[in-house]
Amino acid sequence: MILLILIIVLLLGGLLCWYAEQWDSSCSRLIALAALCIDAFLIILLILTVDSISMPQRPESTNWLVQIQFNWIPRFGISLHLALDGLSLLLIALTVVLGFIALSSAWTEITEKVGFFHFNLLWTLAGVMGVFLAMDLFLFFICWEVMIVPMYLLISIWGHEQRHYAAIKFFIFTQLSSLLMLIAIVALVFTYRIDSGVFSFDYFDLLHTSFGSDNGFWLMLGFFIAFVV
Repeated sequence: MILLILIIVLLLGGLLCWYAEQWDSSCSRLIALAALCIDAFLIILLILTVDSISMPQRPESTNWLVQIQFNWIPRFGISLHLALDGLSLLLIALTVVLGFIALSSAWTEITEKVGFFHFNLLWTLAGVMGVFLAMDLFLFFICWEVMIVPMYLLISIWGHEQRHYAAIKFFIFTQLSSLLMLIAIVALVFTYRIDSGVFSFDYFDLLHTSFGSDNGFWLMLGFFIAFVV
């Protein structure tokens, strides 16, 4: 449950930042700082207690330190599936560190639409964290988009010269690459559906998908282009 809390804290913190702007811009800054501090505390707690966390029972997932899974859209094999290993633990810790750096850099620099800025900052961090933790490809894609849209707004509104051009260029390239990744995900899911007779977006299930080398190349290319961009 702690993995879900890490993301929810940032999402709710972003909404509160946006709402608190109507009273005082400093409230938004303090709420964003509090959200990051809560996540930092939870990550430190994970690091300190990682040896005592029980391992998942599934053979494919013995390397995961923490795992949570709930059915979301069972008809299409979509679940709320988050998992943590040593690498993703390091990555989410770095995400929070970068969040503190961004927040401190913008503390006096951002003077307009302060609440909306911190909303986009925290939602970007939540999307990044979701990408590092998601084990369901549908959830992964949603987190990917949650990360991209606020980044576009950050560039477009608070960027420097030619920010609108840079933001539109960023949005077009990332959305085109996201479309390729979505096509690759759907193709992979339908290939698994043909083999097994059921839909699944779960990473562990899709590992067992069998396809020819040519199909595998095109699927890999879709993911590769999305990640490179």
